[in-house]
Amino acid sequence: MNYVKSQRVSRTFLGILLIGVAIPVFAHHSVTSEFDPGKEFSVTGVLTRVAWTNPHVYWWVDVKDDSGNIVTYSFEGNPPGMYHRAGLHKDDWKVGEVVTVTAVAAKDGSKHLGFGKIIKYSDGHSIVLKVGGE
Repeated sequence: MNYVKSQRVSRTFLGILLIGVAIPVFAHHSVTSEFDPGKEFSVTGVLTRVAWTNPHVYWWVDVKDDSGNIVTYSFEGNPPGMYHRAGLHKDDWKVGEVVTVTAVAAKDGSKHLGFGKIIKYSDGHSIVLKVGGE
């Protein structure tokens, strides 16, 4: 293979590699694409599970409705790396404890889904979470 052809193949490969690396950056969405920051809600229940995974942290809270039935709410948060840099770790979420979660509602009308803003524990301490551009 001559030098010019080798350079062309190398540049093509490099271009494909760069596009492949850049796609995840463009795929990430803003909070406002799925959630409405103007519509907040709060629920109180038992924190049952935390998924400390990329690209977002997720947690679930079991809440008793007006009829006494258990309804599971799910909440999305920011990436674990963002929380870690802010000094927040998975162990800071206390599974099994009663919490009040303040969140912004899903735009699609999912009643049991939100982007978490504040987790308040019964002992009074809170974890305040940044939402999007706040």
